[in-house]
Amino acid sequence: MTRIGLIADTHSWLDDAVFNHFEQCDEIWHAGDFGNAEIADKLKAFKPLRGVYGNIDGQNIRLEYPEVLRWQCEEINVMMIHIGGYPGRYSPTAKKLLSESTPQLFISGHSHILKVIYDDKLKCLHMNPGAAGKQGWHKVRTLIRFVIDGRDMKQCEVIELGKR
Repeated sequence: MTRIGLIADTHSWLDDAVFNHFEQCDEIWHAGDFGNAEIADKLKAFKPLRGVYGNIDGQNIRLEYPEVLRWQCEEINVMMIHIGGYPGRYSPTAKKLLSESTPQLFISGHSHILKVIYDDKLKCLHMNPGAAGKQGWHKVRTLIRFVIDGRDMKQCEVIELGKR
């Protein structure tokens, strides 16, 4: 069983509450727009961190984190990209990648809109944790916590950090 803390769009600001919410997590996954390397450093000093760079991230983040990340967590194939869209409205890059090899879990950020949607056509769960930072048009800062247990994805919790 792997407990995941999913975050995105911190935009150079990290609420201390994130550490409390992710205390019981085994890994943190960041879906891009860290904002600066300090955010990544704080997260990876706390828990193992996987991440992708976002459109606002500079060279220091892009040298450490890829645009697209694919890996296996337990028995689940995962793909993460910052600008991915969502079922029925995938970005051109995500659509191409998903058609080449469909994961069981597809994670993106960028929109600042929290979504957890199952794509019946691709047989794939899509997650976007919304935005945890203060920049953007979102009204509430959000995270997701969930568990991967073998082939099961379960115990998905939406966490609200407060108003932007």
